[in-house]
Amino acid sequence: MCTKQQPVLNKRQAGVILHPTSLPGPNPQGELGPEAYHFVDFLKDCGLSVWQVLPINPTHEDRSPYMSSSVFAGNTDLISLSVVAEWGWLPEDVGQQRVSDAGKRQALVMAKQQFLRQGRADDIAALQDFISANQYWLSDYALFQAVKTQQGSKSWVDWPVALRDRQADAINTATSQLQDEIEQIYFEQFVFFKQWLGLKQYANDQNVQMVGDMPIFVAHDSAEVWTHRRYFDLNADGSPRMIAGVPPDYFSATGQRWGNPLYLWDRLADDGYRWWIERCRVGFTLYDFIRIDHFRGFESFWEIDAKELTAENGHWVKGPGAALFNALYKALVISGLTVGGVRQVSGEAPALQPELQSSGSLAFIAEDLGIITEEVDALRLEFGWPGMKILQFAFDGDPDNAYLPHNVEPNSVIYTGTHDNDTTLSWYEQLPEQHKTQVIAYLATNGAGAMPWALIRSAFASVSTWAIVPMQDILSLGKGHRMNTPGVTEDNWRWRFQWDQLNADVPSKIKALIKLYGRH
Repeated sequence: MCTKQQPVLNKRQAGVILHPTSLPGPNPQGELGPEAYHFVDFLKDCGLSVWQVLPINPTHEDRSPYMSSSVFAGNTDLISLSVVAEWGWLPEDVGQQRVSDAGKRQALVMAKQQFLRQGRADDIAALQDFISANQYWLSDYALFQAVKTQQGSKSWVDWPVALRDRQADAINTATSQLQDEIEQIYFEQFVFFKQWLGLKQYANDQNVQMVGDMPIFVAHDSAEVWTHRRYFDLNADGSPRMIAGVPPDYFSATGQRWGNPLYLWDRLADDGYRWWIERCRVGFTLYDFIRIDHFRGFESFWEIDAKELTAENGHWVKGPGAALFNALYKALVISGLTVGGVRQVSGEAPALQPELQSSGSLAFIAEDLGIITEEVDALRLEFGWPGMKILQFAFDGDPDNAYLPHNVEPNSVIYTGTHDNDTTLSWYEQLPEQHKTQVIAYLATNGAGAMPWALIRSAFASVSTWAIVPMQDILSLGKGHRMNTPGVTEDNWRWRFQWDQLNADVPSKIKALIKLYGRH
């Protein structure tokens, strides 16, 4: 249905990857408060126009944003109590207190009570609009979270069978018994969306575009799998039958066994891909562009028997391909479906509407790393979506390496590294000597003393339409500042920065590179 699309990136830009949890602040993780707005100001001061984040959905105990309890809901740990206090829904002293995650939850209960007692009529109407407009996912998510708390945080497959299997009587009873908890979750999601959309509006007003991240797969212990079991390859008891991952690669000699349940794509197709349409509709509300994590899985995905302990013995299975993206294109571009639900309140947040490029394209960026075939490239190019080029993967001694700047295509986003890579300085320091020699020769640099800025300069100079750099590289940080090590479950997703790590000359240095290489 969809004729070949023009590239969705239409001007040379530059930006930074920084997940909001990595922002400075007094609480256990970064938040959508003053520091987030200050970060937007920093981007503007540098002349940078793209802020890329990781998934902003609620996480499990390991804090991985790629294994969320919902791919629709927002991570309420990111809520800023100081902003809630500015709205008049908390006492000012509560909004300024340092709080634990548990303390934040208690404060949000207080905020809901004050909201209902003192909230303006248009505030309360905005909450009701949000609940009504997001019923496709919100009511099931709220019930899932309320029951999960009641059940001591156990996975849904370990709940009583009647709840596990969503038997009508059990669902009705739980909904009645947990109504207060459900309404609290509605309120917290409303607050999250309001804060995120307010931040996004501020960023857009400063000519900064927000790039979100959409993992192809969802966590097994999630509201979506519990609610829509028929869409996933599960056993009768709800446990995964086949799971996702990738074969042995750069990151792991035994592959990566992710453990996500696989989709039953024929059933999703029978329903007109509505679940995916709703997911992307919310995504384009929250972001200007969406990076699709593991894009190649839409062409073919690596299927692993759940009994296998590694990813080595999987095999490739055909995915939905263009059929899914044509359905998304028809629903979100041609038909122009929208999401309502956060009306503008006190000038803080825009209406909840999808952001699509004026070119009439779906504003996706394809994470096309790993084993990429001609079929994967053809699927990406059919819709005009840029792929990703990682400079840390470029220096293996092969002049034909696809990640070397002289080999990249303009319709791409080039990175020094991503959240899955080490910092550029640490990466360079750990390279074998022969690879260091190649880096020095290619970049015409003196080596470690020039890192990471020599690689940043190379990214900015490349023909890739966008160049994006992790904040760790902007700060010239070395070993110990990595966000994530794939295949390792400990000590990930906890990195944070402090403003005193930033050299005073960084904005002028970045501005000079932007001007020199024609980025905006």
